[in-house]
Amino acid sequence: PVSIGMSLDVASIDTISEINMDYTATIFLRQRWTDERLCFDGNKSLSLDGRLVEMLWVPDTFIVDSKKSFLHDITVENRLIRIYPNGTVLYALRITTTVACSMDLTKYPMDKQTCTLQLESCKM
Repeated sequence: PVSIGMSLDVASIDTISEINMDYTATIFLRQRWTDERLCFDGNKSLSLDGRLVEMLWVPDTFIVDSKKSFLHDITVENRLIRIYPNGTVLYALRITTTVACSMDLTKYPMDKQTCTLQLESCKM
């Protein structure tokens, strides 16, 4: 198994819809793992064009309860791949996602809602 470190920053919560029972947020997702096949001599990291991600193994992470999501691609895809000499890979991307959130509005306007943002890895 490959150990994957992950961090997530919420850049913005764009909309909350009580009617659709969802919210839309823009997030920065960073994942880090080591792939010994990518080791190289040197002491500096390599930053690769995001289009090269198709040539690498990347974790199959997905957002649970996502209704729709997209990667930002203006002016180029907003993803970063950095490879370090020891084979450590940093993969970062910017995603906007609309996520389902069951809301209980029976105590409106004194209600309180808790919406989650869960990420999982698809296991085959």
